[in-house]
Amino acid sequence: MSEIFLDTETTGLSAKDGDRIVEIACIETENLISTGKIFYKLINPEREISKEALNIHGYTKERLEKEPKFKEIANDLVKFISGKKLVIHNAPFDIGFLNHELKKINKKTLNIKDVVDSLEIARIKYPGVSNSLDNLCKRFNIDLSKRTKHNALLDCELLREVYINLTEQKEPSLDLKERTSFVSDTRDFKKSEKKYAKIILKPSNEEINNHKIFLKKEFKKNYF
Repeated sequence: MSEIFLDTETTGLSAKDGDRIVEIACIETENLISTGKIFYKLINPEREISKEALNIHGYTKERLEKEPKFKEIANDLVKFISGKKLVIHNAPFDIGFLNHELKKINKKTLNIKDVVDSLEIARIKYPGVSNSLDNLCKRFNIDLSKRTKHNALLDCELLREVYINLTEQKEPSLDLKERTSFVSDTRDFKKSEKKYAKIILKPSNEEINNHKIFLKKEFKKNYF
């Protein structure tokens, strides 16, 4: 099963009020193991960025002016996530912004029902406490040292680790190559084992005769 861990950064908190996406990242996994495929873009939001958002991610309007607009990356994004399970922390927020952007360019929107919301899972599992991505990382002892600012790509990787812990799934410790190597080594060991055998010593005629004499002297036929 292929999954996409997705995260966005925005100009503010409300797509309805005209806020837009400035950064989007997706990490593809296969049964929660990274395939090495990512989709990552900085985006020109074509508007000012709120001070609150600037404090969170650090992207300025001037920094993003030369980046592509959402409509220029939309086709590649849709192709990358199509047919895969989306995993998002606080999914209504990101899906709301993505659908706002997709509507603006007359593209099909995403269905929130097809998305796994890790925040919802965390709230069920740990009710009554903050289940932000930061707090969940701390709960599961996931390294946050690189997270000085919010970064969509880093947050996707952190989310993957959080999700594995939330769902209590474990990554295999051996990949296919390692397993194949192990099987091969075992077979080689068995083959090499056949090269070794006990040395069979053949008794001399004198030893055989002495043995017969011993049996006659020491053992009596008292079986009945």
